[in-house]
Amino acid sequence: MEFDLENPFSSFEEHQSDTLLDLFATESDHMPSHNFVQCLKITDFYVSLRQETVSLILQIQFACNFEPFISYLAVTYLDRFISRQEIPQGKPWVLRLLAVSCISLAAKMKNTHFPLSKFQGDQELIFDAQTIHRMELLILDALNWRMRSITPFSFLCFFISLFEPKDPPLTQALKDRATDIIFRAHSEIKLLEFKPSVIAASAVLLSSYELFPLQFPSFKTSILSSDYVNKEDLSKCFDTMQEMVEMDGCESILDTLSSSRTQFSVVDYKCTKSESQQITNSSITTTTMMPEKREIKRRKMNRFCSEGEFQLSRIQNC
Repeated sequence: MEFDLENPFSSFEEHQSDTLLDLFATESDHMPSHNFVQCLKITDFYVSLRQETVSLILQIQFACNFEPFISYLAVTYLDRFISRQEIPQGKPWVLRLLAVSCISLAAKMKNTHFPLSKFQGDQELIFDAQTIHRMELLILDALNWRMRSITPFSFLCFFISLFEPKDPPLTQALKDRATDIIFRAHSEIKLLEFKPSVIAASAVLLSSYELFPLQFPSFKTSILSSDYVNKEDLSKCFDTMQEMVEMDGCESILDTLSSSRTQFSVVDYKCTKSESQQITNSSITTTTMMPEKREIKRRKMNRFCSEGEFQLSRIQNC
């Protein structure tokens, strides 16, 4: 049976109320560990590791023409795995193997064929099926075989059901915009500390704020009155997500101006002081992951996990 991110439990339609309680009760089991989230705040290694591996996953998605839900699920597996396993430094092939294995597992969950040979055709590093299978087993073990991940998509329908009026075109527009925001939010490291339900509620609220500002106050009140939502976490998550969307807007405008070779001036576009500061900070802190040029022969990694070559151990406190 194909895994549906909006319906991680197969019995959802039969026992909707019970399953909703189960979703909120167990969502923390499908999050990165707390220690990992704290590590991201004090060390650059895991930030760079995650950025590079996520970039590789997105490259595979593009090359194989996968639906975005597959790459989203793969990144979910990645975050849970690297939060529980120590990744060796100085071995860039490990990141590629990890990316291939995570998206391979996600494709299997979505009953989608993964054309591995097609993807690896022009790569310097080629992994055979046995090597990928061993890495998949390591991931499965670290995740305790919990592959039906509870994600923000699992809570979308619940929060959208609180929206008034219940006009199908309006609610569908709300859902589409919230889905887009959730996809974008997966690259934002600051949001990893929030539960999937909080991310879903924030995405739906932000969508309402953008699309239906008149209904936003009452909709916000309805969500805040829910017993499932932590008001403080929701406020922090909403603010972080709103900053992310605003930054995306500023960057897209700057990209458009740059690509069209239009002279940029204060008359053409005005950013607020906070937005200007965000752009400045972003340009300072953002690093571009460029693969190093390596003059090495193509080779197969046939001895993955062999003694003295690559060993993973449980992550310890930073």
